[in-house]
Amino acid sequence: MKAAVIIMLGITVAVIMLFFILGMVSRSGEPPGLVGGMLSRCPDRPNCVCSEYAEDTAHHILPVSIPPDNQQDILPLLKSIIGEMGGTVLFEREGYLAATFNSVVFRFVDDLEIRIDTTRQLIHIRSGSRVGYSDGGVNTKRTEQLRTRIEARFAAG
Repeated sequence: MKAAVIIMLGITVAVIMLFFILGMVSRSGEPPGLVGGMLSRCPDRPNCVCSEYAEDTAHHILPVSIPPDNQQDILPLLKSIIGEMGGTVLFEREGYLAATFNSVVFRFVDDLEIRIDTTRQLIHIRSGSRVGYSDGGVNTKRTEQLRTRIEARFAAG
């Protein structure tokens, strides 16, 4: 019985150390960026969602539609919302924004990227974890919360 407790304690410590190391590794990366003018595709893991590629049904989310009568400058609006949600904007350029979010416990870094398609009047979103396999749905929830906040700001004018 005592040996089983020691083994379980050892396994627990090893798992905690692994998560701590993965959290450190995730902080050394950077957002994937644009590829051919579009957000990067999600890797073959369930810890990423993206609105650019409808055929990738495992990772696809809907983009946010920009109302035809919108008069708001979208990048400052998005930066404000991301800040309210606890994210940090890393950089922006014409029609593109990259931000990060950190998990509370192990400080895992998730990348959030946004591309504004002015031709189609869409805001494309990609949110993905830098390390690991699963994210427990965190990136999907984040993009849903982002969508809700953007749409509310558009409705408010």
